Amino acid sequence: MTEDRRIKRVARRIMEELGRFLIEEVQGPGPGLITVTRVEMTPDLATARVFLSIFGGEAPEEILARLERLKGPIRRLLASRVNLKYNPELIFLPDPAPEYGEHLDRLIEKARKHED
Repeated sequence: MTEDRRIKRVARRIMEELGRFLIEEVQGPGPGLITVTRVEMTPDLATARVFLSIFGGEAPEEILARLERLKGPIRRLLASRVNLKYNPELIFLPDPAPEYGEHLDRLIEKARKHED
């Protein structure tokens, strides 16, 4: 297996397990949705940058702060579910894609109004 495929496979497994964890432990029964949109691994698999989309419910800053506090238990969970030699350091980040998409939509709408 090539190194690139291995990195993608590990990122996919971490994404799946974190998605389950967020649904079961973090999201809660109220309104709101937390989704792992992508995981980027460093080539040595030592660090995983976890991008999240957060809609409704709690403020994104609060959720990211709670995940920072839960980092130790989350890493132990991953160690038990994802078979890796070393457990990666986790960095939780908001996914900028939704805001970028909204920005593009506003620009398109502005261009359409300008044409009329």
